[in-house]
Amino acid sequence: MDRISAIQHFIRVADLGSFTQAANLAGVPKATISNAISQLENQLGAQLLHRTTRKVSLTHDGQTFYDRSIHLLLEFDDLHSLFQQTDAQLTGIIRVDMPIGLSKNVVCPALPAFLQSHPQLNIQLSSTDRRVDLIREGFDCVVRVGKLEDSDLIARPLGHMPIISCVSPAYIAQYGEPDSLESLGNHKLVHYQQNLSVRDDNWEYWDGKNYQTIKMKGAITVNNSEAYTAACIAGLGIIQVPAMGAKRLIEQGQLVHILKQYQAEAMPVNLLYANRHNLSKRVKIFMDWLSQLINQYTE
Repeated sequence: MDRISAIQHFIRVADLGSFTQAANLAGVPKATISNAISQLENQLGAQLLHRTTRKVSLTHDGQTFYDRSIHLLLEFDDLHSLFQQTDAQLTGIIRVDMPIGLSKNVVCPALPAFLQSHPQLNIQLSSTDRRVDLIREGFDCVVRVGKLEDSDLIARPLGHMPIISCVSPAYIAQYGEPDSLESLGNHKLVHYQQNLSVRDDNWEYWDGKNYQTIKMKGAITVNNSEAYTAACIAGLGIIQVPAMGAKRLIEQGQLVHILKQYQAEAMPVNLLYANRHNLSKRVKIFMDWLSQLINQYTE
């Protein structure tokens, strides 16, 4: 194995704190990772990692080597990009994470055109409602919907995503359509505990001056966006969702847009990446494309 590959494996193990996770991420046997790092240590004449049955951590020499290696690989990647004459020649893997709804409704339908322009790129797309650790889990960038927590990551604002209230035709058939704030006392809300906007689990609306909330009863609580929408379609209550995700379901007649005069607060959307002086050309191009794509659905 060449030294660059060995260094890449070392960095991945250091970031994840695990040979097993690093091997799974790279798609190679664990022994391949272990042997590569052992050979690297022998060549350097220094121990880079503390290995125990429970965890892997950097030695003092390992930390020094890690810091220098990060810069080395960034420079190597940029040097390689200098000789790629066209964007179509870009090669390598891009790892990105984003919410399920954004992936399903916006990004995946547009990816074929992007990859047609960049056929040598490989996109590893993670879709989850949980907030991944960009550095530790080895992502190049992540899209976050909702208020940001303090971090050392760089955030590129992509606008705000409009939020609308919906119910299903089955719900209206059983309970009637909510048509005023007063009527909400007779209706149910699908509760969502992992709300990416970090808001109270209530129904929200703009009263003309401020955003207000109404506490509502509900028969079900879910913890992911797919179940949230599915519960609404099944007639279990009202949901408040991004307009871009509900658009197709409304057109298909599975959801009905209600209480249009009472808008919830739009959710901020940000593209986050590590605080590095340089990004590879492939990541820059992908982030620019992703930004332009999502900007079409924000205000």
